[in-house]
Amino acid sequence: MPVTKDPDSTSAAGPAIILVEPQLGENIGMVARAMANFGLSELRLVNPRDGWPSEKARAAASRADHVIDAVTVFDDLASALADLNFVFATTARQRDGFKSVRGPVEAGRVLRARHEMGQRTGILFGRERFGLYNDEVGLADEIVTFPVDPDFSSLNIAQAALLMSYEWMKSGLEDETRTNFAGPDMKPASKEELHGLFAYLEGALEARGYFRPAPKKPKMVDNLRAVLTRAGFAEPELKVLRGIISSLDRFSPAMPRGDGSPGDDPRRLPAAAARARKAEVDRPAPPADGDDNDTPPLGGRGTDND
Repeated sequence: MPVTKDPDSTSAAGPAIILVEPQLGENIGMVARAMANFGLSELRLVNPRDGWPSEKARAAASRADHVIDAVTVFDDLASALADLNFVFATTARQRDGFKSVRGPVEAGRVLRARHEMGQRTGILFGRERFGLYNDEVGLADEIVTFPVDPDFSSLNIAQAALLMSYEWMKSGLEDETRTNFAGPDMKPASKEELHGLFAYLEGALEARGYFRPAPKKPKMVDNLRAVLTRAGFAEPELKVLRGIISSLDRFSPAMPRGDGSPGDDPRRLPAAAARARKAEVDRPAPPADGDDNDTPPLGGRGTDND
């Protein structure tokens, strides 16, 4: 006998998810988790193989306890569907019969429309190994199938439930492309700011001899500006770029830009001069001019005149 509850207690939560003879508690738990991700809460089980309740299902539900606690169990499919007005059966196989077949996007919209009319709806999923029997599909109103690779069309039951739960939630959004959070809202840079960056960058590149050969400079400038205008920069982004260019622009007023490489920057000269002085001190003194040139080194052998 099914566990009874108020038929209206979950009607606002969307379509019921019905699993026919699910085999693994872990799969039931993952279905519950997928439902909770997208705002569904009514899970019905028809003759689960390992019985109910299931600690494995609760563990796999990853804190979707409100779905697990509200599960109802039925002995047969007809009882599980009795109070529903409209049911989709999920299948990946061609079926004989006269039922309409819809994709998941359209099915989600159909479920939403019927829900808003006050109808109670459900989505029917079959066994992990082979899905639904034809007579079980016959108890549904329409079929929903997924655009999968025909050579590998089998979906895990939790994956299939996730797809339909997602389409259900998406169908209720005012804008189907909306997300729960967005990137920062930044003011677009003005043309004046962008042109200022162009001039600053062009000057830095000119100082480093980037525009070579000189006759090609106009075309190179055009290409550079084309690259920078495609991005549609915001004000904070231009500030970042200016900071990068400034950090690379290491020439000082003591050494005008264009006079040499950044390695010749006068700000580095004190350290270079210190290294040169140390090398000079460490260098051996040259021998003096005159007869002393014949003097043997200290501790060395003398000449024939000794």
